Amino acid sequence: MGEVTKIKLKRIGVLSLAKYFTIIWLIFGVIYAAMFAVLGAFIGSLLTLPSFITGAGIVVVIIVIPLVFALAGFIIGALAAIIYNLIVRLTGGVQMDLEEV
Repeated sequence: MGEVTKIKLKRIGVLSLAKYFTIIWLIFGVIYAAMFAVLGAFIGSLLTLPSFITGAGIVVVIIVIPLVFALAGFIIGALAAIIYNLIVRLTGGVQMDLEEV
């Protein structure tokens, strides 16, 4: 077994976490938009809507939803880092034990 090293997480970079959350939420947004687009096309065909309305709606959904998710991820990631950095001043940080393998 390797040697255990104790560390404390004293600060999180705001932009670093915001970028990470942006990418993760963008991926979720693409998945959600794809499911929503398929469902929208199916419902549009059931209701016999004109194809240009259904098609335009699907294009908007595929573009807008991932962008909205990415923006939300950026904001939530930044806020999470800011809140953590404020709380860590009172608590002293999160202690972690790391083991070298």
